[in-house]
Amino acid sequence: MTRKIFGTDGIRGKVNSTLISASFAQKIGIACGQYLSSKGLSGRSNRVIIGKDTRRSGYMLETALTSGFTSVGMDVFLLGPIPTPAVGMLTRSMRAELGVMITASHNHYEDNGIKFFGHDGFKLSDSVENEIEALLLSKLKWNNSDLIGRVKRIDEVLGRYIEFVKTSLPRNLMLNGLKIVIDCANGAAYKCAPQILWELGAKVIPLGVDPNGYNINFNCGSTDTSRAGELVRKHKADLGICLDGDADRVILLNEKGEEVDGDQLLGVLAAHWNQEDRIIKGTIVSTVMSNLGLNRYLKTLGIKLHRTAVGDRYVVEAMRQKGLNIGGEKSGHIVMTDHATTGDGILAALHFISILHGSGVKASSLLTAFQPIPQQLVNITFNSLQDPLENHDVKNLLRECESRLGKSGEMIVRKSGTESVIRIMIQHDDEALVSSIVRKISSKIGGL
Repeated sequence: MTRKIFGTDGIRGKVNSTLISASFAQKIGIACGQYLSSKGLSGRSNRVIIGKDTRRSGYMLETALTSGFTSVGMDVFLLGPIPTPAVGMLTRSMRAELGVMITASHNHYEDNGIKFFGHDGFKLSDSVENEIEALLLSKLKWNNSDLIGRVKRIDEVLGRYIEFVKTSLPRNLMLNGLKIVIDCANGAAYKCAPQILWELGAKVIPLGVDPNGYNINFNCGSTDTSRAGELVRKHKADLGICLDGDADRVILLNEKGEEVDGDQLLGVLAAHWNQEDRIIKGTIVSTVMSNLGLNRYLKTLGIKLHRTAVGDRYVVEAMRQKGLNIGGEKSGHIVMTDHATTGDGILAALHFISILHGSGVKASSLLTAFQPIPQQLVNITFNSLQDPLENHDVKNLLRECESRLGKSGEMIVRKSGTESVIRIMIQHDDEALVSSIVRKISSKIGGL
């Protein structure tokens, strides 16, 4: 079926639009409850847990979802502001049938969204989301008054997540002597991320820890690291950690305040795990957006790279299908299934710090695992109702550009699953060729 509601990572859109409104969120709760009832709980609970980031609209959606879930007999546990990976962990830990995270990830406050986790703590598969979407488009039903669910707010969940993260690290690891800038994007990790670093002994310089409902991801976080870079240089910090609004991704800054993407971080972790013989089947997973330099570097280490469609959920699905335990994205989602069921920015940063702390070198040295080949990423917003990638002239231009790149380069042009944006990625050893092709495609699509 053609998906109209679910995107690459749950449901996302403008607040009070067709998909992200109180009335629709209530319907989502009802449809999810109906789906679970139709499958039978098989002795499992009828619990659902709901977490959220710091957007003002989270209150509205939390209440609406709760109304929908309880109307079909689900008991709801409200977690409050908490990172997305914590929802995955707590869904499994609290024996819930479903986990829900209200977030639009790295987007600004005008947007919001809903991510779903199954009872095993992993995100729902496409097939399950398709079944829920079919229910949403049909006539919904709710329970009689004697079968309404209950609601309870759980206050101590951040402490559980903090301990979970720390227990994934070497038991004797202390970060005494390290000075770290942590940018929480005024998002879900604004309390727990600085506390974790402080408990481990680091000197913490916090940024983006004053959410007001509207400043999430605004001039801060993983999508805008400039202020964090200034703080790294000002305080002569050893490292900067920049999370996004729901803390499932991370961009690191070296001691010079320079940004390092997820490909380099994945390369460092892979090399270290390879030395410890921890990489299952000698294979890691990334997406088609990963830099070709990463693939070349991994080959020198004898590590295979399996590439997937864009989206951390597809990275995780491939890891589960193939029985692998590490993967990630250039955008900063790093997935370590030995510890977590989804991307976890805090967890990934801490595991890098544990390597840095014992290396005797600076972050800039460690975070240049490989020489990236020239690569450009461009996002083009479109307003037309027609998909620009279905345009005849655009199709012809894309075929011509692919031919120019040949086998030594790559081109990815795709429509975003969450925004009205065409994403372009070109990479090749010839930087001038990359720039030329990006300009041509951008001009063509932008001129429609």
